[in-house]
Amino acid sequence: MMDKEKIREIIAGRAAKELKNGDVVNLGIGLPTLIPNYLPEGVTVTIHSENGLMGMGPRPDEAHQDPAWVDAGGGFITHTVGAATFDSAFSFGIARGGHIDATILGALQVDEKGNLANWIIPGKLTPGMGGAMDIIAGAKRVILAMEHTSKGNPKILKSCTLPLTAAGRVKLIITEMGVIEVTPEGLLLTEINPEFTVEEVQAATEAKLIVAKDFKNMTSC
Repeated sequence: MMDKEKIREIIAGRAAKELKNGDVVNLGIGLPTLIPNYLPEGVTVTIHSENGLMGMGPRPDEAHQDPAWVDAGGGFITHTVGAATFDSAFSFGIARGGHIDATILGALQVDEKGNLANWIIPGKLTPGMGGAMDIIAGAKRVILAMEHTSKGNPKILKSCTLPLTAAGRVKLIITEMGVIEVTPEGLLLTEINPEFTVEEVQAATEAKLIVAKDFKNMTSC
């Protein structure tokens, strides 16, 4: 059984491969903030942080943490040469204006129609909505980087049961078990972590998976 750190490494490493040179990318809080550490060689992206930064870099080690530089979740970050800071109004103008090529987020639930729930569990204390609705609506591509299950329960469902963040916007789901595309016909399993079988991935998924004829092994780096 994989430990939490290994799971996060696999997901972040594979998600990083979805980014192309020159992309403007927004990263959600939590696991997605690890992605800059795994960018392929030769790929340079500009990372947008919704709290007012264009040009976020990899996470710093403990000796280089600066409380003046944090992401939207309060985590320590670095900034690249030429980075710009600005207020929230300008930040969300970038998001709503369609200037973000891709956003990579976590999820509480996602379903076979590409609906996403990632902001609240009724009755529980959660981080809140933040800017997710605006960013997801404005981004050209929405990718989820998430653990496949929560305490053994599926997070990829036939239909979300939690309040939605956005409807029909998710295009790709990356978990420690594989890579799943959201298509008009349903959820298409295109890659699988060789540590799992197709049957195991399906057993951990409530929604019915369509297995791609040319599906391949998932590689994270």
